[in-house]
Amino acid sequence: MNEVVEFFNSSPETVSTSVKLFLLLTVLSIAPGILIIMTSFTRIVIVLSFVRTSLATQQMPPNQVIVGLALFLTFFVMAPTLNEVNKEALAPLFNDEITLEESYERAAVPFKEFMSSYTRQKDLELFLNYSGAERPSTIEDIPLTALVPAFALSELKTAFQIGFMIFIPFLVIDMVVASVLMSMGMMMLPPVMISLPFKILLFVLVDGWYLVVKSLLQSF
Repeated sequence: MNEVVEFFNSSPETVSTSVKLFLLLTVLSIAPGILIIMTSFTRIVIVLSFVRTSLATQQMPPNQVIVGLALFLTFFVMAPTLNEVNKEALAPLFNDEITLEESYERAAVPFKEFMSSYTRQKDLELFLNYSGAERPSTIEDIPLTALVPAFALSELKTAFQIGFMIFIPFLVIDMVVASVLMSMGMMMLPPVMISLPFKILLFVLVDGWYLVVKSLLQSF
């Protein structure tokens, strides 16, 4: 324990190559959790999944395509934040200009600014009140233990709101097709079999994927 304390109190020159490699491996091991919870990935992948579900195309597009598209959209949205983290935290650390502890503190600020921009005050107050933490005066004072779950909760609500709006036009098509089949006496014919081509046709005619991705980017 004393060695750890001495390490954090040491000068930047003591951060050896082996420690940097250990830090890199540690970050890579928890990168999936950071990517899912602290970035725009949650909202994007849920909305894209809603699109596939509303179209009722089963596994088209496949999960790999949905996740891959969500990943690249996440990198695009998070590019300014990641560039700031690299400029303010990672580059000075690797140049032995700051300590490891200072690097962590600097890297947290851009993520806090991003998450706080899309976190509902009610969600943040829920975790602050539960933990008994003091009211933060600035964004930097917000503890990550409260901000991260509040941000995830807000992203879930926003994603479901967007998903509901996507469902409406396809639901109307299903209702119209079901009503027509009922009026024609074809009660044994599944409405999904008839409505699916019409939903795909409508989605293609309005350039649905472009509109969905455009709406997602504009939401950030």
